[in-house]
Amino acid sequence: MKMDREELMQFILDHYENPRNYGPRLDADIVQKGGNPGCGDIVTLYLKFDINGIINDISFEGEGCILSQAATSMITEIVEGKSVEDVEKMSPDVITDIIGKELAMTRPRCTTLGLTTVKLALNERHKQETISQIEKEKEASNS
Repeated sequence: MKMDREELMQFILDHYENPRNYGPRLDADIVQKGGNPGCGDIVTLYLKFDINGIINDISFEGEGCILSQAATSMITEIVEGKSVEDVEKMSPDVITDIIGKELAMTRPRCTTLGLTTVKLALNERHKQETISQIEKEKEASNS
């Protein structure tokens, strides 16, 4: 669905003023912070996975510019229900296709903050799984 400029601005503003999936999740499997220190955009993502590696719940909190917060809100809607593998394959085009190349290219770090932070969270999940597997193997060899 192609939006004209006015519709796009209203869409972005709506995500900023009424962010989807906003707020902390105390039972999150992974909590990941991300930010753009130069401009003050900060997000914290809370992800919960099912046993098959599907992101079955995601939320965020943050502060910063309209674009960073709105794009993070959009990303939470996009990745919820997706597998880790599918999200890892996502490119920044997933947001660029929504907000348009012109706007995305003027503020690429703001636009991609949410997706970048989700991918950092997935890297953390992989680390935790690897450590858990090593510990299990260690216990098994000591038995």
